[in-house]
Amino acid sequence: MSANRERTDFERLRQQMVETQLRSRGIRDERVLDAMGTIPREAFVPDEMKSRAYDDSPLPIGQGQTISQPYIVAEMTQALELRETDRVLEIGTGSGYQTAILAHIAQRVYTIEAFCELFDRAYDLIRKLGYENVVGKCDDGTEGWPEEAPFDAILVTAGAPDIPPPFQEQLKPHGRLVIPVGNRISQDLAKMVKKPEGMKRTSLGGCRFVQLTGAHGWQS
Repeated sequence: MSANRERTDFERLRQQMVETQLRSRGIRDERVLDAMGTIPREAFVPDEMKSRAYDDSPLPIGQGQTISQPYIVAEMTQALELRETDRVLEIGTGSGYQTAILAHIAQRVYTIEAFCELFDRAYDLIRKLGYENVVGKCDDGTEGWPEEAPFDAILVTAGAPDIPPPFQEQLKPHGRLVIPVGNRISQDLAKMVKKPEGMKRTSLGGCRFVQLTGAHGWQS
């Protein structure tokens, strides 16, 4: 298959994903739909998985980690209610796909990944795609990034046993946090908003993510 033909096929699959997997399921934020209709998801999956890049499912990316199902990426991003002036902290860079989606919408993205091999690969790819508004590091994401806080929004792409205190502390007033919380097998996708009277929690539904490890996550 020629490079042009392959590119055209992926573009068709990408638009099909937007219409059948996202818009039809209630994703209404046009900025999210635009980002996911623009960013080449196939670039973020292993070569042997490219033909499945737009499947309605998560895919393995190595180190026991996954690239999330497209709908979950869209739902979490939409829940953040991002503005183009927002500064966002992402915990779990993974493949870098979610990072690119955030960078397409927000002013600046700070991303942390525990697996340095994954981080190096993802960060290099994000730069190659032209997203200069991303800063990242390989570190314990459960500590957040206090030197760059506070953030307008925080997105966590791994399941936690509870809400790590640093995330609440590093949110601006009225900031939004989206995080999977539960046990090692299944979690509730929670949206937290930092109100003057405390954190307001809303459930976005059940989900299943890889485990968030670190000082304020799963220990082993």
